Amino acid sequence: MIKKEIILHSKHNQRPFSADFRFMANGQSKPVILFIHGFKGFKDAMHFNAMADQIAEAGFVYVKMNLSHNGVTPDYPLDFVDLEAFANNNFTIELDDIEVMIDHISNDMLGIAKKEVDTSAIYLIGHSRGGAVAVLKACEDSRVRRLVTWAAVPDLEAFWSDSFVETWKEKGVQYIKNARTMQEMPMNYQIVEDFENNSARFTIGSQLTKLKIPFLAIHGTEDETVPVESLLMFKSFYPDVIRKKIEGGGHTFGGKHPWTETVLPEHSEQLVKETISFLKAH
Repeated sequence: MIKKEIILHSKHNQRPFSADFRFMANGQSKPVILFIHGFKGFKDAMHFNAMADQIAEAGFVYVKMNLSHNGVTPDYPLDFVDLEAFANNNFTIELDDIEVMIDHISNDMLGIAKKEVDTSAIYLIGHSRGGAVAVLKACEDSRVRRLVTWAAVPDLEAFWSDSFVETWKEKGVQYIKNARTMQEMPMNYQIVEDFENNSARFTIGSQLTKLKIPFLAIHGTEDETVPVESLLMFKSFYPDVIRKKIEGGGHTFGGKHPWTETVLPEHSEQLVKETISFLKAH
């Protein structure tokens, strides 16, 4: 398998962010999958590389990217060393980062031989909040031809209670504890202002009325972070969505960080199988 790491730059302060791709060189043209991580996530977290390998082996060019303000850096890709960047992240930045990556792919800038890749066939996969952002980007960018979400958030405002936002506005910042690293991760109030200033663009329900491509939403029935009922919301927003439940699956489908296992957990195997089946059938 061919694997390569690349560095791109955000439209916001030219901040560098890393991405990587992998594929099996066999002389056949392959669609490109772009994977988007979630909140407090990064492209090499948990078992994302192991799942990337399996999906690439099935006949895809699999690209993973770090969002530019997720807190990691190209020099420290596994640690949240830049909490200032994390504090200043917002949905506009994330959507713009994905656009930079899609531009890079569609302009044949990955450096992959043309016989190996079909850059006109770009598919998005997003996990958790990355699933929500992937939905929004798929709704506004016609270059995206397929959409898959893993344990996706169906409403970007859902976790912000009125009292939480009121305190947030007063203090200018809220801190979210990272249960794994024990870091208190800051979020500046500007993310709320960004949402309010672009609420039409960021409202998943109304944006999904524009979607005209195949969409698969997968969720574990025992998701402890985003309730499986989110599948009902996606169905109400987009009646043509294909929904798949993974019985007993949690929010990460058995993944944990750091990942030291040699085989995927059962729920992740199901996740990968359903994803590949959908993308090949459509």
